[in-house]
Amino acid sequence: MADSRSPVLIEPQFLARLEQLELVSRKIFLGRMKGERRSKRKGQSVEFADYRNYVVGDDLRFLDWNLYARLDRLFLRLFMEEEDLHFYILLDSSLSMDFGEPTKLHYAKQIAAALGFIGLVNLDRVVVEAFNERLTQTLPPLRGRRSLSRLFDFLTNIEAAGPSDLAQALRSFSIRSSGKGIVVVLSDFMDKGGYEEALRYLVARQMDVFVLQIFSPEEIEPGIVGDLQLVDVEDGDLAEITVNGPLLRRYRQNLAAFRAELHEFCTRRGIGCLFADTQTPFDRLVLTYFRQRGLVR
Repeated sequence: MADSRSPVLIEPQFLARLEQLELVSRKIFLGRMKGERRSKRKGQSVEFADYRNYVVGDDLRFLDWNLYARLDRLFLRLFMEEEDLHFYILLDSSLSMDFGEPTKLHYAKQIAAALGFIGLVNLDRVVVEAFNERLTQTLPPLRGRRSLSRLFDFLTNIEAAGPSDLAQALRSFSIRSSGKGIVVVLSDFMDKGGYEEALRYLVARQMDVFVLQIFSPEEIEPGIVGDLQLVDVEDGDLAEITVNGPLLRRYRQNLAAFRAELHEFCTRRGIGCLFADTQTPFDRLVLTYFRQRGLVR
């Protein structure tokens, strides 16, 4: 088990670098209230954006009469709309995440803290859910810099427990979540029931979905040999194996195939997908890889 005295999630000096970023949605969502985010939609705020031809039923207050006097045609003034973005972080806290040094769970917490911080300082609505076979802990919608301590305290107190059931947990999330927006799933995706049904629930909700698969270096390159009895940490299943060169090669091939299948599944459905091990420098993941994948800018 991981040491309960977890290290600090994010160093203060790194927060200053995160303040320059914002979350990016590849889709257009209607917020419940006006926020601070500039939308691709055209609305009725104060900043002029463009013109379009007048059609019957448009609000006459936004006709440009000066343009009509010059061109003898009716044009409607369009303005940039400010939009409230919902940002959901779904964090796998099943027992398989409690592995490695640092643990995969701690690494996922760091990512959640960084992305949540970016959302809060940009006045997005930030929601965090921890799950294993169900949704276990929920941080209600937060907004604004004053909510940072609540976000960090919530993440720090998440502990690994129980087996995983991605389909059941993400189905529950899809049913009860009320807003559309960006949803980031942080998990190793090591679920015997698979991940396909789970991710389809999010796609069906027309969420802008991004998944990060997290492994430890020991899972990528196991340093074990000989006759062993392996125990599944989540359900207690036993397997007696002899670890040798051919077996390790087959393991690496299967692992590579597993990662490739997840990536292909996501790509076909417009889901952003990224893989990282816990030795990937945290600042590089957020500042470089997330930018390259279009999650932040």
